[in-house]
Amino acid sequence: MRVITGIARGRKLETLSGNDVRPTTDKVKEAIFSSIQFDIEGRRILDLFAGSGQLGIEALSRGAECATFVDLNTEAIRVIERNVKATGFLEEARIVRADYFSFCASTRDSFDIAFLDPPYREGLLEKALNSVSGIMSDYGIIICEHPTDIELPENAGAFKKYKCARYGKIAVSFYRNEREEIE
Repeated sequence: MRVITGIARGRKLETLSGNDVRPTTDKVKEAIFSSIQFDIEGRRILDLFAGSGQLGIEALSRGAECATFVDLNTEAIRVIERNVKATGFLEEARIVRADYFSFCASTRDSFDIAFLDPPYREGLLEKALNSVSGIMSDYGIIICEHPTDIELPENAGAFKKYKCARYGKIAVSFYRNEREEIE
């Protein structure tokens, strides 16, 4: 796993070990960031269910203002800390050990781009999507990674799905605020 482009380009990232871990592949990560390439610079990022933190780190490398990494797993938090330090983004990063619901219910922050990649088959994604929609900026984008056989709702709060792309067994759904014009 590595940072694809930007100021930390080529830096290797640690990942969690174990059979339940499935980091976003470079192919999927490149497709995600190609889709939002003009929306990243200067934005506030939320990497929910962050795992290794690779999506938030990629956004920071491409010019995001700051990133908040949230994960409940203690080992994931340690890996994120090491990856953030190795890529030089300590000042731009905030790392929070919490479950998605507690974080979304208690944060006073607002985010421009949120990445949601929860453990598959646990029923967390749709619930997290609804929680996150309440802490997004009016111009926000929510990006969800999920298996292709799981269909996400068309709406989450004020956000509407405007794109769903498939990459083998993985799908990525993109949401924008309904009040914004969808391109």
